[in-house]
Amino acid sequence: MNIVFAGTPEFAGVALDALIGAGHVLSLVLTQPDRPAGRGRKPRPSAVKLLAEKRRLPVLQPSSLKDERVATAIAAHQPDVMVVAAYGLIVPGTVLALPRLGCLNIHASLLPRWRGAAPIQRALLAGDATTGITIMQMNEGLDTGAILLQEAIPISDTDTAQTLHDRLAVLGGGLIVRALAAPFVPRPQDETLATYARKIDKQEAHIDWTESAASVERRIRAFNPAPGAYALLDGETLKIWRADVERGVSATPGEIVESSAAALIVACGADALRLIEIQRAGGKRLPARAFLAGRGLARGARLG
Repeated sequence: MNIVFAGTPEFAGVALDALIGAGHVLSLVLTQPDRPAGRGRKPRPSAVKLLAEKRRLPVLQPSSLKDERVATAIAAHQPDVMVVAAYGLIVPGTVLALPRLGCLNIHASLLPRWRGAAPIQRALLAGDATTGITIMQMNEGLDTGAILLQEAIPISDTDTAQTLHDRLAVLGGGLIVRALAAPFVPRPQDETLATYARKIDKQEAHIDWTESAASVERRIRAFNPAPGAYALLDGETLKIWRADVERGVSATPGEIVESSAAALIVACGADALRLIEIQRAGGKRLPARAFLAGRGLARGARLG
């Protein structure tokens, strides 16, 4: 098929690579403009742009698809279908109507659960046992189109946003190839089951120790690698990268109930957390034992 592809991060890059590998013609690749990144804040191309240029595919980087010139550029390629994956820009109706077979979206949840920008993190925060990939026909709503294909995968007790992202990216690449290879009967989404995965706010990464230890532990995994769950100690930011739940511990939320070579344990609203990997501002990630060796913490101290 003749495909116009729209995507930006690594999740989309995996799908683009799968489409290329399946022998489809990628006549145009849309991705977001280069963004400042890193300490030097130099413009950095997206993962999709890097892959497209490596494969010598034409790339367009509009800041909006509402520009008539963008629609004209897409129409000039006479695409059979447009595939969208984690693009990050709204696709207006004028563009949705251009491909002969419409536009398909690769979404990282089992729609209608977790429509929106952060389905992976929201699934982890909620403690969902499963998630998956949905291939849907796009309309002008927010992830409201008819479902063509879905496949579920389990969420493990150790999955982070990164590990779950990586598995879903591979699954998404495989499913979009399947969706284009054979006709699937679209089925409408059940609106009564819809939930919304709103964009992550950095403030959500600030650990609330009054939550249960199980909830805080999920938060740590959901925000790994970004933005990174954190606590405050005497005004200093500490990022918590790994932790385990300690059952049967009761103390004031945020209180350090054990600080020794054996363990660093912090009380929560219910149970407690054994902190495993910690990072000081500007420092490296360290095992709790190494962190304590460099900064003593007394039992009874409080994390905020």
